[in-house]
Amino acid sequence: MTRTIFVALAIAALAAVGGGAAYQAVAQRNYSALLTRGDTALRDDQAVNAIEAYSGAIALRPESMLAYLRRGQTYLRRGERGDLDAAARDFRMAARLDPTATRPLEALGDALFESQQYDRAASAYERNLRLDERSARVTYKLALARYRDRDIDAAIAALEDTLRLDDRLADAHYLLGVCLREQQRAPDAIKALEQALALAPGLVPAREELADLYGALNRHTDELEQLQMIAGLDRDHIARQVAIGLAHARAGHWDLAVLTLGSALERSPNEPEIYRALGKVWLERPRDDRAFLSKARAALERVASSPAATSETLTLYGRALLQDGDVDAAEHALRQATLRFPVDPQAFVLYASTAEKQNHLEPAREALIQYGSLTASDADRAARAARIASLSLRLNDPETAVHWLTQAASAAPNDVRLLTSLADAQIRARDRAAALATIARALEREPNNPVLASLARRAQSTMNQ
Repeated sequence: MTRTIFVALAIAALAAVGGGAAYQAVAQRNYSALLTRGDTALRDDQAVNAIEAYSGAIALRPESMLAYLRRGQTYLRRGERGDLDAAARDFRMAARLDPTATRPLEALGDALFESQQYDRAASAYERNLRLDERSARVTYKLALARYRDRDIDAAIAALEDTLRLDDRLADAHYLLGVCLREQQRAPDAIKALEQALALAPGLVPAREELADLYGALNRHTDELEQLQMIAGLDRDHIARQVAIGLAHARAGHWDLAVLTLGSALERSPNEPEIYRALGKVWLERPRDDRAFLSKARAALERVASSPAATSETLTLYGRALLQDGDVDAAEHALRQATLRFPVDPQAFVLYASTAEKQNHLEPAREALIQYGSLTASDADRAARAARIASLSLRLNDPETAVHWLTQAASAAPNDVRLLTSLADAQIRARDRAAALATIARALEREPNNPVLASLARRAQSTMNQ
C-alpha cells in the first residue's frame, strides 16, 4: 500500500476514536490537498503519482464522484487496455455516486469507445443525452460509435441530430458523407463532404474521401482537383504526388502521369512506391512500341527484387513479364505475390493462368480455390468453379470436379453446358444415378441435345455392366 493511501486510511481511523469535527476539517483539507496533488501530477504527465493521489482522496471520501472521475480520466489518458477497463470502472462508480452528472457518462463512453466496445459506448452516450440532449459533441460521439458498430442508419440519425444542434461541425458533415456513401447515396455524400470542406478546407480526410468518390464516379477532373489540394496541404508526403500521377493515368493523361511521377522521383530517387507507380503507368499505357513495356519491366524489377516488395508490386511485375513473353519468370514472381501479405487477390488469378500454361495443374487449381476464399463477389463464381473442375479432370480427380461443377451449376442453374459437364464428371466418378438425374434436368431445358443423349446412353450402359 502506498504511503499516500496509508496516511489517508490512518486519518480515517482517527475518526473512530473521537474528535469528529476536528477530523472532518483535517480530512477535508487532506482530501482537497490530494485532489490538487493529483491535478498537478496529471498536468506534469506523472500518471502514476496522479492515480496514487486520487486513490488517497477516494480512501478519505469514498462517496466523492469527483475523485473517481479524475482517477478514471487519468487511466483513460494512459490508454492501455487494462487502464481502459479501470477507467470504465471508475466512471461507472462516478455515475452511480451522482446520477445527475453527465461528465462520468461521457467519459465512460470514451473509455468504452477506446477499447472498441462500440455498442456499449453508444449506450453510455445515450444515457448522457437523456440528461442533456443539447450536447452536439456527445451526439457526434454517439454517431461515431454507431458507425464503428456498423449501424449506419443509427449513425445517420445521430448525425442529423448533431447538425440540428450545430450545423458548423465539419467532422459531423464528413462522417455523414462517409455514411451516405456506404448507403450508395453518392450525390448526398458529395454534398455532405463538400459542406465539410466549406467549413474546414484543411480537413484532409474529407478531401481524400471526396477524391475517392469522384474517382469511383469517373469524375477524374474533380478527383485530380482534390488530390492536388491535398498535396498542397501535405507537401512532405511523396505519396500525395504518387496519387496525383495515378489519377492522371486513370483520366488518360499519360504524359502528365509520367511527368508527375518523374518529378516525384527527382525529389525522392529511392522511393519504391514511385517506381511501382511508374511501372503501373508504363504497363497500362496504350503502347505504340515495346519501349513502354521495357520501361514498365525495368521500373517494376527495381522494386520487385526487394524482400519488402508487396504482393501488388509482384503482381504488376508478373504482368509485365507475361506481356514480355517471359513466362517462367512471371510464374515465379506471381507465386511470390500469392505468398506476401496482404495478398493482392488478382495475384491468384494471374498465377493460376500462368501455372496452367506451364502445365502445373495442381498449383493452378489451388490458386483459383484460394482466390475464391478471398473474394466475396459471386459474379464469376460459376466460371471459376467450372475452371477448377476442368483442372481437376485433367488431374484425373473426377470427385473434386463433381464438387466444383455442382457449385457452378447451382450458381447458373440454366446453363446446360455446365449440367452436361457435371453429368460427364459424375459418370467418370462412377456415380451413374446422379449422372442420370443431372442429364434429366438438362434435357428438360434442351430435349433434343445430342450430347446429352449420348451421355445418357453412357450412364445407362455402365449401370448395366
